[in-house]
Amino acid sequence: MKLKMKHYLLLISTLFCGGSLLAEGASASMLAANCAGCHGPNGVTNGPAIPSIAGMTEEYLVLSMQDYKAGTRASTVMTRIAKGYSDDDIKAMAKHFSSKKFVSLNQSGDASMIAKGEELQRTYCQSCHEKSGALADGIGVLAGQATPYLTYTINDFMSDTRPMERRKKQKMDQLLKEAGEEGFQAIVQYYGSQK
Repeated sequence: MKLKMKHYLLLISTLFCGGSLLAEGASASMLAANCAGCHGPNGVTNGPAIPSIAGMTEEYLVLSMQDYKAGTRASTVMTRIAKGYSDDDIKAMAKHFSSKKFVSLNQSGDASMIAKGEELQRTYCQSCHEKSGALADGIGVLAGQATPYLTYTINDFMSDTRPMERRKKQKMDQLLKEAGEEGFQAIVQYYGSQK
């Protein structure tokens, strides 16, 4: 078997200096670099349908990736991507992204819808999504996320594509009954406008 020169050099470098690196695994920043294409540098996205993951808690990020990996959280892409990572890889990436600063997207909306969303958020959402959706203690950050992403996520929860605790489902059903689809649109505009 004939080795091409680049394969030969790769083999030699691995044997002499890379063996310990391969045994230890990839660094967290190297693993996290794979996420930048969609979630942006340091986990801050500019994409409309993809969430920023910077500043999320390690626990939330690990649980999310484990759910994707197990297929219990639906996604067109993440369920396939998550399967390529070990539990240690996932923990390393979660630690990496949790240490980064969350940056809100600069979005505007209709002032009356935002005001209505703030009022509805206090009634239906505040008990779980504290500090106007900015607190990410065991859940994702909502404040400052892209409004299309927030809309897709609500649709996933309401269609049971993404499971939710019974109490939270009751709150969302009550919101839908009392404020309709416009109520959800107002909440999305409110969260999207937060800095």
